[in-house]
Amino acid sequence: MLNINEIKTGKNIILNDTPYVVLYHEHSKTGRAGSVLRTRLKNLSNGTVLEKTFQGAEMCEEADITKTKAQYTYREDVNYNFMDSEIYEQFTLSKDALGDNINYLKEGTEVLILNWNGNPINIELPIKIKLKVVEAPPGIKGNTVSTGGKVVTLETGVKISTPLFIKENDEIIINTEKGEYVSRA
Repeated sequence: MLNINEIKTGKNIILNDTPYVVLYHEHSKTGRAGSVLRTRLKNLSNGTVLEKTFQGAEMCEEADITKTKAQYTYREDVNYNFMDSEIYEQFTLSKDALGDNINYLKEGTEVLILNWNGNPINIELPIKIKLKVVEAPPGIKGNTVSTGGKVVTLETGVKISTPLFIKENDEIIINTEKGEYVSRA
């Protein structure tokens, strides 16, 4: 069991029989009142984020999350199919469980699978991933008064803001945590 001093950013905990990862934590103590821990937690099985405040004596259980390598193979309606790289076993995860991660998945992408109680519950993408631009409006010379960027569509269907010099068929590197353009590939 973890007390509030042991709950830190990046820790996996269990609340209401569901695994969560701590995205943010902040300790605070006011006057005579006991200390409290304000946290932002992400549900690992469906991707929802919630804010929870732990009081001084509250405790929670640490989730035993294991990570294994896998490869994204294909999509079937709302299910995404993966193959474990070590035992070559295939499994599926739903669109709801994956959340925004589907914006950066293309066939053959290597990912880390988060396993809880021996079952895959979600994926962890590489921080930087290379994707191809399929649609880009032309960059007009002198059009830097506004943002200095334009919105392009990538091969996975997601739209992101890039600099004006990016054209169709360019390969660019995207930060998957922030959903932002990093550089040309």
